[in-house]
Amino acid sequence: MVILVLISITACLAMLDITMKSVMEGYLKQGEERTAFGGKVILRKVYNKGFCLNILKEKPEIVKYTSAYAAVILTIYQLFTLLRKGRFGKKVALSLLTAGAWSNTFDRWFRGYVIDYVGFETKKEKLTRLTYNLADFFIAAGAVIMMMSEAMHGIAKGFRELTRKKG
Repeated sequence: MVILVLISITACLAMLDITMKSVMEGYLKQGEERTAFGGKVILRKVYNKGFCLNILKEKPEIVKYTSAYAAVILTIYQLFTLLRKGRFGKKVALSLLTAGAWSNTFDRWFRGYVIDYVGFETKKEKLTRLTYNLADFFIAAGAVIMMMSEAMHGIAKGFRELTRKKG
């Protein structure tokens, strides 16, 4: 049952971001900005033809195919992990990572670029200019949860080995 829930969450999160990108595509002109939450959140539409921070933007085919391969490999790894017992944190992390990967891959294949649409007002101009989408947040959250899950798993494994040696 957990497998179906997590696969459904993965699909729903990817679709949520794809929908948000489509809404922003019609809501804002490229480069236009609107603020929300007292000016702390900035809605803007930015086209990213590369990876994070527009890396390899001049090589769109490499970006497109690498993104697709990564999403497929991540999905296969997620499915194998979901079939194993335990490791709920890792399963949640992979669901978030996979949702983000597929959403951005969808954009690269069907739009030719990823639509980023949210930024944050900060004291540093360079940070304020960075623009994200939900997929980016899913990937970041998935990475953090994965690191925490792996660290906790390692600590628990070490503790079990330590108690076995004493017993």
